[in-house]
Formats: sequence, C-alpha cells, structure tokens
Amino acid sequence: MADHLAEPDDVDLDQTRIDAVLAAVEAEDRTRLDTLLEPLHAADIADLLEQIGSSDRRALLALWSHEIDGDILSEISEGIREEVIDSLPREVLTEAVRDLESDDVVDLLEDLEQPQKDMILEALEDADRVAAEAAMAYPEGSAGRLMQSETVVAPEDWTVGQAIDFLRKTDRLPDQFYHVILVDPAMKPVGYATLGRILSAGRDVRLDAIVEESFRTVEATDEESDVAYIFNQYHLISCPVVDSSGRLVGVITIDDAMNVLDEEHEEDMLRLAGVGDEASVTDGAFATMKQRLPWLVINLFTASLSALVISRFEATISTILILAALMPIVASTGGIAGTQSLAVAVRALATRDLTQANARRVVLRELGAGVLNGIGLALILGFGAWIILGDPLLGAVLGMAMIVNQIVASLGGVMVPLTLERMGLDPALASGTFVTTLTDVMGFFAFLGLASVMLV
Repeated sequence: MADHLAEPDDVDLDQTRIDAVLAAVEAEDRTRLDTLLEPLHAADIADLLEQIGSSDRRALLALWSHEIDGDILSEISEGIREEVIDSLPREVLTEAVRDLESDDVVDLLEDLEQPQKDMILEALEDADRVAAEAAMAYPEGSAGRLMQSETVVAPEDWTVGQAIDFLRKTDRLPDQFYHVILVDPAMKPVGYATLGRILSAGRDVRLDAIVEESFRTVEATDEESDVAYIFNQYHLISCPVVDSSGRLVGVITIDDAMNVLDEEHEEDMLRLAGVGDEASVTDGAFATMKQRLPWLVINLFTASLSALVISRFEATISTILILAALMPIVASTGGIAGTQSLAVAVRALATRDLTQANARRVVLRELGAGVLNGIGLALILGFGAWIILGDPLLGAVLGMAMIVNQIVASLGGVMVPLTLERMGLDPALASGTFVTTLTDVMGFFAFLGLASVMLV
C-alpha cells in the first residue's frame, strides 16, 4: 500500500508523510519506514509519535524501535514517554540513554515510575549513573535537576594555549558548550571565557584576562524559575551551578533555561483556563476529565453567587422584563476586561515586571484604563439603548453599570493576582475564577441595583 502513496517532497512532518508512515506500518514495510523517517529531525519524529494513536504508535515502534535514539527520547512529551519506553527493547533503550547528556537523562527520569527509572539507571555507565542520581537528589524544580554535570573547566591561571591543548586532547567533552569555566584550587568558579574569545586570543594570554563580565553562578537548590529569570534578564548563554559550599557541580545552558520559560508560560495559560498545568492533547478522556472537573465544580459554586444576586432583584426584573435580556451585556463585557487585565498581570508577575515596588503605579494605570473604557462603552451602549429601545433612562442605567463593572474588572484583574502572590499562592491557578466571579456578581448587582433605584 505504501508504494502507491506519493513521495513527500521534503523532509518536513506534514499530513502526507504521516499518512505514508501509517501505510508503511500497516504494510509492515520496514524499508519504506526507514526511507520516510530517517530524514526527519528527532523533534519531528517525536511529534509524529505524539500525533498518531496508541495502537499505531505501538505498531510503529515494533517495526522501527531499532532507530529510536536518545535525541528522540528527550523530545517526546511526558504524556507518552513512559509508553514509548515500555515499548522499546532493553538493548535499544540502553543505547539510547547512553547517548544523552546528564540533564536529558534526569529529564527522562523525573516523570517515570520506579521500574522505568531503575531500568534507565541500570543502562547507564557508572559515572553517568552517579551523576544522574546526584541530580535527582536535588528538589524537583531546582537548578540541580536542570543542570548537566558535564562541564569544561580550567584553572584560573591557565593561558589560552594551555586551554586549547587541553580541549584538543581530552576525549570527553559535552556535545555542546559555550564557555570554559575558570576555577580556583577549591573548585569554586571564578569566571568563564567564551570559546570565541579563546580562539581569537594569543596563546600566551591568560584566561582570566578574557573572562566575560556577565559571569554569575546559581546554587543547585535555587528554583529553576529563578534560573530562567537570570538567563533572560542578563542574556546569559550558560551559567555554572554550585553547591552550598560554592564548589562547581554542573552547568546550565541556555536551551534548558529557555525550555523552563516556555513551560512556565504554557503552565500559566493552562492554569488560567482551569485545565491543569499538565494538560496535553495526548491525554485520554478520563485524564482530561480529572484535570477539568474540579475547576468546573468550583465555577459551579461561584456561578451560584451570580444567581443569588439576580434572585434578590426578582421583583425588578418581573416589572421590567427587558432587563433580563440586557443584564448579560454588562457582566460579559466586564468578564472580558477582567481577563485582559488578568492576563497582563499574571504574565508580568511571572517575568517580574510587576513587583510590590511598582504595584501602586500599575493599579492606578488599570484604574484609569477601566474608567476610560467604561466611559467609552457607556456612551456606545447608552446611546444604542436610547435609540433602539426609546428609553434614555434605561440607557443611562446601562452606561453607569458598564462604567462600574469596567472599573471593577480592571482593578480585579491586577489586584487578585497580586493578593494571591502575597499570600504565597500561584496567581495563575485561581485568579481566573475569582476575577470572573467578581465581574459577574458586580455586573449584575450594579445594573439591577441601579435599575431598581432609577427605573422602578
């Protein structure tokens, strides 16, 4: 069957290639499968494994497991990683994990059950196993888990020539490194020099004469979010990791730091949506239900507050029936404004652009924006209600309620996450529920309360 499909024109992963791969799997055509998959990047092969169904994935791995290497394993998402590892022959898994840097091994180990962890640790050489176990001893989400133990170090009094000779002779260098780290006799890092400066300097120049001004270190117990912030804030390429005594234990490179930033951004988006911070399209229906149902239940109770407010104005609504049709306008517009303010505030807290030092200025800015947005929307809505419904007083009620709820939404969007952070809670986790409830309740209360006073 595979032979009748058109050959993909390039080596990108597209639907044509996916269809061709599935056809080759169905036909058990290993040669065709090699032709289709070998040109692909490891990340594209990982994406392919994530996009196809579980039965197709097992069938593909049964045919092509001999080509799964460490690069592919490290790119596979957490949702299916354990399934893939279980499908691989022991010798394939052993060869794959031995190709990985220590930080990638730790990344694999973190999300596996103990039997799979033991299998991978047993596959490693003694030195790599010790390094992986040492990294796993650090707290989850710490710099020690993020670092790679493979480092390139040189005594601080070495010359460029000595460093170059060392690099040429050593047989165990990391696959990628950007700096030579200078250490004192106690193995404490004192600076680093980029490969570019080393190669462009004379052989007799001392390494400590060409060190980078950006040098700084992080402790192995530091939060990985703090590490990612340092990389982003100071434009680092790599950063030495030290233990509590200041001795070098590893290095973190920019690719790992940027992965942390991406993951935190993704987690914030998922938490704001109330779907959990580990939601994935590879999750099954039951796992998806478990992630979403708790927040839906919470929203069910918070929505009851809005219903309670509405019930208090039952007499007003029964007297002026058009209010029932108009009141969602105020609440929903406030909800959108609150979400806008909240998204900016949560992201600013994550990147540390919003702090206690500038919180007052940001709150005042949101207050001003809320007032201006409220006035603009009030003029549009109030004038529209006057023209369409022929009731200027009803238009005035709508306009004033809109102003009130826009102010509440703008202030709530920034005050709620600030308050949660001060309480030691994750602003992204619960802010959305609180802000939505606040804008709904205040929107209904402002509109129906003003209607009760001015129209009844």
